[in-house]
Amino acid sequence: MASGHRAPFENPVVEWIDSRLPIFTIMNKEYGVFPTPKNFNYFWNFGAIAMVMLVTMILTGIFLAMQYTPHEDLAFSSVERIMRDVNWGWMLRYLHMNGASFFFIAVYIHIFRGMYYGSYKKPRELLWILGVIIFLLMMATAFMGYTLPWSQMGGWGATVISGLFTAIPLVGDSIHTLLLGGFTVDNPTLNRFFALHYLLPFVIFAVVGIHVWALHITGSNNPLGIDVKGPQDTLPFHPYYTSKDTFGLGVFLLCYVGVTFFAPNLLAHPDHYIPFNPMQTPAHIVPEWYFLPFYAILRAITFDIGIPFTDIVFIEAKLGGVIAMFGAIAVLFVLPWLDSHPVRSARFRPLYRKFLMLLVVSFLVLGYVGAQLPEGIWVILGQICTTYYFVFFLVILPWLSRKEVAEDLPNSINEAVLAKQSH
Repeated sequence: MASGHRAPFENPVVEWIDSRLPIFTIMNKEYGVFPTPKNFNYFWNFGAIAMVMLVTMILTGIFLAMQYTPHEDLAFSSVERIMRDVNWGWMLRYLHMNGASFFFIAVYIHIFRGMYYGSYKKPRELLWILGVIIFLLMMATAFMGYTLPWSQMGGWGATVISGLFTAIPLVGDSIHTLLLGGFTVDNPTLNRFFALHYLLPFVIFAVVGIHVWALHITGSNNPLGIDVKGPQDTLPFHPYYTSKDTFGLGVFLLCYVGVTFFAPNLLAHPDHYIPFNPMQTPAHIVPEWYFLPFYAILRAITFDIGIPFTDIVFIEAKLGGVIAMFGAIAVLFVLPWLDSHPVRSARFRPLYRKFLMLLVVSFLVLGYVGAQLPEGIWVILGQICTTYYFVFFLVILPWLSRKEVAEDLPNSINEAVLAKQSH
């Protein structure tokens, strides 16, 4: 019955399987002949790169979990044993440790590409929301993995970050106790974080599958941000973009393995090599680099919010910081509705392009500020960049949606490609 909709395969084994379970036909339809805009640039590589990094993290994590012991007295020693006594254990740990950083690099570039080319706009709103959910799950997974070596930085990082929930009125203390499995960071905390750290990557993988499914329903955006008009605007995904993705992946993996083998602790903190001591606080508690911008936003709120010249306080500084930090991520969920401009791509929106570049600069500055002690000029700089971050999303984007006059769009992707080739 399905044979009329199925292309035969030359390999007899593949043909035999596909005639009974058309998995190869589905793969060919979704990743072989799937029509994609013919003007993709290398920014479109990072979705595939992120997928490869996710698989790498899952595989290395499974092998590390075989040797890791989630107990407060044994966790640090088990990690050191992996480094010293387990065959290729040092490589597995460094691949996993640096893989997290490169996974976030790929995802941050993927997010930037989506914002620059308007990939969150109609009809891809749900696709974007699924991507933000993946980002949130990544952050939760990375935070829990950060604590597993049971080092000074990991243990105290868990203490500080989990303590933020106590700022929530009424239910904060209960959430804090539930999260830790007790009143302090202890053995139940380590067991919970290990279990969730093992589980969440598979949840991420499932959401990524839905994300890709949604992409194949709406079709891919493109650098021009205009809709596909016909087959003249597209190319089959294979071999054109499989070869392009393979090249981009190769360059990215060279950087990844270069850091892993030649500078494995480049992005790590030395306090991760000191066992957790709950009686001695590190001089400076910092999260991993990919959390630093949001950590800076958390610390930027140094004032209570209430009625001026009275003792009435509505939001204390600690709660305000927590709201700002989570709000900085939550605002991404409503981005498709904050920016309702009919033109997608920043190529044709000069004002939006300039404001977006300022956002990138402020985000990078926040990352640097987050790594510094919260004093002096760093507090002021963090507050300025935090203000711009929220002003961009909540004020500038709605204003640009109504006021910005975009440049003229090409009639079609094919016309733009041919015009570019003729110059």
